[in-house]
Amino acid sequence: MICPDFLEFQDIIKKMRILDDKIVYALNTSLPTESFQTKIDATSACQDLYEQIQKGHSEREKVIKNCIISSADTVKKLKIAKEQKPDDIDLLRNIKAEQRKLRLLQTELSVEEIIKEKTTKLFTEKCRNYFKPSY
Repeated sequence: MICPDFLEFQDIIKKMRILDDKIVYALNTSLPTESFQTKIDATSACQDLYEQIQKGHSEREKVIKNCIISSADTVKKLKIAKEQKPDDIDLLRNIKAEQRKLRLLQTELSVEEIIKEKTTKLFTEKCRNYFKPSY
């Protein structure tokens, strides 16, 4: 699981965001210019791209939420252990580190929402004449 190491988590999420990062390029290469409109089916190209985008969004959201749940559970367990050993400095350090990671994961969920909005807006602008998804 990628959740214990936040840097590894960020690397994997970054790789999963490649399509969103290059959405303009993907749209430009998928959609035909006016001279090629008869040779390329823009409707199916937009539909395929939409399905790829939605799949990426749901996979990333699932990974982020699973890591948030995992981190929250770890915080709960550490707090229970802290009640039993209130003077354990290492335990306190671990609780703070895990809480910090939990906040970072929650921030990542907000970032994901912004990326999703940006990608959806760009997709809608370019593909609105060819494909209208049912949200």
